[in-house]
Amino acid sequence: MQRRGFIKAVSLGTGGVVLSGSTAWRVLAGDAPADLVMVKNSAPAAMVRKAVELMGGIGRFVQKDQTVVIKPNMSWDRAPEYAANTHPEVAAEMVRLCLEAGAKKVLAMDRTCNEARRCYINSGVEKAMSDAGADVRFIRDRLFESVTIENGFTLKEWTFYRDPLEADVFINLPVLKSHGLSKITVGLKNQMGLIGKNRGLIHHSFPEKLADINRVLRPHLTLVDATRVLMRNGPSGGSLDDVQPMNTVLAGIDPVLVDAWAAKVFGLEPASLNWLKRANEAGLGTMDTAAHQPVEYSFM
Repeated sequence: MQRRGFIKAVSLGTGGVVLSGSTAWRVLAGDAPADLVMVKNSAPAAMVRKAVELMGGIGRFVQKDQTVVIKPNMSWDRAPEYAANTHPEVAAEMVRLCLEAGAKKVLAMDRTCNEARRCYINSGVEKAMSDAGADVRFIRDRLFESVTIENGFTLKEWTFYRDPLEADVFINLPVLKSHGLSKITVGLKNQMGLIGKNRGLIHHSFPEKLADINRVLRPHLTLVDATRVLMRNGPSGGSLDDVQPMNTVLAGIDPVLVDAWAAKVFGLEPASLNWLKRANEAGLGTMDTAAHQPVEYSFM
């Protein structure tokens, strides 16, 4: 199955990066849009807006009258300060940007791990996105459909939620945090909130299966919330002692490269993550962070 509007050619180089004096941040040379950016040290909404601006503006991704699906992480019955879910302000600002670009509608959903209504409410994500103008929907079993997975390592078929498959634009909005199985969870793993069947089966041969589901779900833009990072006891957390403020947003076109840089933000080497290596081998993107560095911008 081919999703409408899928970007087939992914540009991996950021290019035009210039050091600014002795500061620790870099800016774009001229007006060339970046394909990978890292923004630091401001309020969540301001960092989201700046990240998209550095990538050429929301109009690079969203056109007038298009349908946009945004996939935040709101899988856990945790308040925002526990960093188990995407920060509400990050999610809301992405909605506002899409509507400013003239999107006909913005949809959001997540197949949660805890009880859905509690997760949607207590995460703060549902209200924030709804107030910004999104249609935040609960997952409905009847809207999963079987998809053949071409060239899958292990999976040859699985069920996927219909909305992101049919949308004109698909934006992945994960939170960076620790995970017992995968060490961290970021964009590639956030896609598990859009698959059906028994998700526990994905945990067997996990690196291969995670790559396989990402052969189908291909975002136009991935923006990682690393404003407050759950460093231990993820993915659900529950102790503020495990949360470290990082005041960072990372965004890019290549989902593998974005996750690779998120690993570095977390303090891990991308090569230590087998699931990331499988995604790289599957041709879903590159994990070569040495060759592809983000344009960085700091508000301080």
